[in-house]
Amino acid sequence: MKHFFTTKIKVVLIAALIIAVGLGVIGNLMGKTAVDSLVQSMLTPLRAGVSALTDQAEKYYNYMFRYEALEAENAALRQQIAQMEEDNRNADAQARENDRLRDLLKLDPISEGYALVDAYIIGWDSVDWSSSFTINRGTNAGIQVGMCAITENKEVVGLVTEAGPNYAVIKTILDSSLEISASVAASGYSGMVTGGYAENQEGLLRMEYLPTNAVLRNNDQVVTAGSTVYPRNLILGYIIDAGFDQSGVAKYAILKPAADIENLEQVFILTDFTME
Repeated sequence: MKHFFTTKIKVVLIAALIIAVGLGVIGNLMGKTAVDSLVQSMLTPLRAGVSALTDQAEKYYNYMFRYEALEAENAALRQQIAQMEEDNRNADAQARENDRLRDLLKLDPISEGYALVDAYIIGWDSVDWSSSFTINRGTNAGIQVGMCAITENKEVVGLVTEAGPNYAVIKTILDSSLEISASVAASGYSGMVTGGYAENQEGLLRMEYLPTNAVLRNNDQVVTAGSTVYPRNLILGYIIDAGFDQSGVAKYAILKPAADIENLEQVFILTDFTME
């Protein structure tokens, strides 16, 4: 038995030697040792995994870099669009200003005997039958309570009811509490104009106390009759309807205001004028 194990050990040692020599020969032929080959075989799957992860990381990095570039580009485009929109608004405002200046040439303060202060609307306050707005000029510019506000086309806008150093409040002709002595330009019929205070008359004016026999036509122009507040012949509006009042004794007329009250941006305050 002892001889048998000795022989078996010899066989194993001889086999191991043959394998070692074989691996050495193969390593010499391939320029690698057996251990290198073994390690390489073990590392090959790991290297493949690392390579895949590297490729994925590179793709993700490229995506993120491209995403950031797109974000920057979009931000730049948004800024350009905002600037273009601002330029368009400025161009529109400039165009409206040019239109107003051209129309203002029709209003010659000197020949009309007017002293004017121009102002821009900075706020509105319109509820129920009340209609007013605030302008950016006040007593520092010579504006006082009780002065008349008009457009560049001599259309009546309203009356100054409050004034501070750098602001003033204008009650518009649409306000039902404001009364203006007026006449029909073509016929001379006289009456009083107030804001329309009945239903379905919002944004309109009402001329009352007209003679029973007054002949009223659509589109007849109604102008101021003249007073210490309103010079003569400022335009109030145009007749669009007429009828008898509840007493049946006097007539009334419904007017469309000459001034486009809702879309006003600029007004002129009559700080002084020559009475005719």
